[in-house]
Amino acid sequence: MVTRREALVTTAAVAGGAALLTPGRASAQAAGNRTWETSYSGSKQPASVPPGQPGKDYQPVITPNGAALPWKVVDGVKVYHLIAEEVEHEMAPGLKARCWGYNGRVHGPTIEAVEGDRVRIYVTNKLAAPTSVHWHGIFLPNGMDGVAGLNQRAIRNGETYKYEFTLRQHGTFMYHSHHDEMTQMAMGMMGMIVIHPRRPTADYKVDRDFAIMLSEWRIEPGTMRPNPNEMNDFNVLTMNAKAFPGTEPLVVKTGDRVRVRFGNLSAMDHHPIHLHGYYFKVTGTDGGRVPVPAQRPETTVLVSVGSTRDIEFIADAPGDWAFHCHMTHHVMNQMGHDIPNMIGVKGGGIDKRVQPLLPAYMTMGQEGMGDMAEMGMPVPKNSIPMVGAKGPYDYITMGGMFTLLKVRSGLTSYADPGWYEHPPGERADLASQAELQRDGIQVPS
Repeated sequence: MVTRREALVTTAAVAGGAALLTPGRASAQAAGNRTWETSYSGSKQPASVPPGQPGKDYQPVITPNGAALPWKVVDGVKVYHLIAEEVEHEMAPGLKARCWGYNGRVHGPTIEAVEGDRVRIYVTNKLAAPTSVHWHGIFLPNGMDGVAGLNQRAIRNGETYKYEFTLRQHGTFMYHSHHDEMTQMAMGMMGMIVIHPRRPTADYKVDRDFAIMLSEWRIEPGTMRPNPNEMNDFNVLTMNAKAFPGTEPLVVKTGDRVRVRFGNLSAMDHHPIHLHGYYFKVTGTDGGRVPVPAQRPETTVLVSVGSTRDIEFIADAPGDWAFHCHMTHHVMNQMGHDIPNMIGVKGGGIDKRVQPLLPAYMTMGQEGMGDMAEMGMPVPKNSIPMVGAKGPYDYITMGGMFTLLKVRSGLTSYADPGWYEHPPGERADLASQAELQRDGIQVPS
């Protein structure tokens, strides 16, 4: 029996073959690409974008832990309003930070539109510092590009600037401050932009479309202000500005076709995002949609700093599947590299000797770091060092850039369905002596 996942591969292969075996169509596509590359100008409208009223016929994007930026149509133009301001933001239960963001959010709300739309975006600055907004990856007139000092004067406190341009492409993009970037982006001033095609092809349509911004922070335990001067020792890694266990799961129904859009505006690190239980196709970059014959199967997608990637798959395997960055220090909360290596150390009676002087002292890490979150040791206020979450069977010793894909049959809503109940025989469990003896397994004493 062919699964939906296998059907997707077969469909892609057939579509790829059709494109390759139809010389006229392939030649026309190649010619179109050459025309785009050689004739596109920021001041001209490419002929490939059909004219029309502001589009709205699309599957809305879901931003887990986030929101979409509201818009209205005024004389045929989509109008948005961003407000740059200080925001107190909860990264995860037990950790709040005083950040900078947009419209009371960190990160800012997702901007969603359609190829060919004329958009007008007002930006009001309520920060003490000047700012600007850059539309990362968007084709637009040079004076709308948002680099303070180069393309415009910086937006001072209390001022509102207007950006206006026509969207000449579709795909996954980002926006962020382009004034004192090191400070303002490290404080949280960024967001996602999703532009849908005006005439989507059949392979574009999905049932669930998610957007996730990857970023990193330095927040010293016991403090609330991110440190924008950090160069390499980031200790809070987030998806949509949330660290696990604060991340919302991605809930889908069995059989759903799913797209996940990733953007990475981390200061220094690339993120290899790995999905358990599935492979997917890489279907888009910040340069646009990847042609079907070039969509490659992966289980991990590398999202480089300053780039976006789209992945797609069919949800045909029920369960609670881990979805996380595979850089191991990126799935730990407020971990520091200067902790001494205590693995294998025999502490003996050191705790009893030290505690008369330091009552809260505990020797930690002799068998690794996984149990530290459950030890109940005192930590500075507003800190989550090593914190994970209680799972259905044991403590999940993960944090940071970690979330869950929850796939279920028979859902009537996309609310969190709780933990997955495994069918009999489909969960690893303690081996019995009879099983070990049957299979001739000798367990060392």
